[in-house]
Amino acid sequence: MNIPSGLPSEPLLGMIVALGDDELVLGHRNSEWTGFAPILEEDIAFSNIAQDELGHSLAWFSLHEQLTGKTPDWMAFERNWRDFACCRLVAYPKGDFAYTVVRQFFFDAAEQVRMKSFAQSSFDPLRQLSVKILAEEAYHLMHSQGLVERLGDGTEESHRRMQAAAETAFPQSLGLFEDFPAEADLVKAGVVKPSRELQEEWLTEIMRVLTRATLVVPVRKKNGTFEPECSPDLGGRTGRHTDDLRQLVSDLQHVYQLAPGQPW
Repeated sequence: MNIPSGLPSEPLLGMIVALGDDELVLGHRNSEWTGFAPILEEDIAFSNIAQDELGHSLAWFSLHEQLTGKTPDWMAFERNWRDFACCRLVAYPKGDFAYTVVRQFFFDAAEQVRMKSFAQSSFDPLRQLSVKILAEEAYHLMHSQGLVERLGDGTEESHRRMQAAAETAFPQSLGLFEDFPAEADLVKAGVVKPSRELQEEWLTEIMRVLTRATLVVPVRKKNGTFEPECSPDLGGRTGRHTDDLRQLVSDLQHVYQLAPGQPW
C-alpha cells in the first residue's frame, strides 16, 4: 500500500504510530488489573478491555506495516521507549480503581470523537479502520461511563475517590488532544480534523456525564463551548515522557528481548 500523492506521508505515519502506541500502552496498564480488580466482574471486564486495546494497537501497527514494512512486533518490542509517541495519560501507573475508571472513560470518550471524525478523512484506510474500532469502543465507553456515573454519585467514599481521580486525570487527559507533529499539514490535506475541534467535542460529551456523576473538573463554559482552566499534560507526542513509560516498556519487552527477532 502506498500513501496517495498529495498527502503528507511523514506526519500521517507519525499519527498512526501515536494512536497505536496509545492503545498498546493503555492495554498494558489495564492488563495489570487482571487478578486484582475489586470484584470478579470488573476483573473480567478490564481484562477484556485490555485485550481489545491491544487488538486496536495491532490494527494500527498493521496499517503502519503496509505502508513501511516494519512489523507490529518490531514496533511493540524493539523500539526504544523514548521513540514511543503515546500521550502521557496512558503511561501513568494504574493507581487505585477510581483512577483507572476515570482514565478509561476519558480515553474512551476521546476515541469515540476521534474515530467518528475519521469517517470524513481523505485517507481511505483511516475511514475503514475507524469503523472497526468504533464498534468495539462502543462497549468500552458504555462500561466506563456507567461506572463513572454509579461511583461518582454513589456513596460518600466512592464520590470522594472518583472526585480525586477526576482532578488527577483531567489535566493528563488533555494530552490526548496534543497536536501531532506537523498536524497542520494533515488538516490541510483533509486527513484529520484539528485536535482543538476534537477536544471541544470531547469536553461537551464528558461534561454531560460528569455532571450526572456530580464530579467537578476545572472547565468553564464560554460562548457555548467548554474550555479547560488548567494546564494540559503535554509532551508525549514528541517523545517527552515520564519515567513511568520507561518502566512499562521495559516490562513489556522483557521476554521478547531475551531472544530479539526470534519466532515464538
